[in-house]
Amino acid sequence: QVQLVESGGRLVQAGGSLKISCVASEPTFENFAMGWFRQAPGKERAFVAAINRHPGSAYSADSVKDRFTMSRDNANDTVVFLQMNNLKPEDTAVYYCAAFDPRFYGLRPIPFVERWGKGTLVIVSA
Repeated sequence: QVQLVESGGRLVQAGGSLKISCVASEPTFENFAMGWFRQAPGKERAFVAAINRHPGSAYSADSVKDRFTMSRDNANDTVVFLQMNNLKPEDTAVYYCAAFDPRFYGLRPIPFVERWGKGTLVIVSA
């Protein structure tokens, strides 16, 4: 089973930027689309962004689409990123990498995720 490991989460000031990464244990895009989700304290896990095997594909939740961008390492089919700009305190959350059936790509919400990472914590201070 593919394993996902997130990294890069840290404390950042409001207005700042941060790029977090997810590395898969094997190439993923042949069988999965990839996504980022987040879970803030006391809230349910929520969709953030997704990308599939097609170059240039990516979409984000309406709440972050002007600030967050998901991308992939085109030279390495095991790495995806989430670039987060103009961070706000309400972006504080554990960010999870996810792999899901590519047939669900484009949906909001993603109805089922097959693989989850353990998450990386992003804290945005006011």
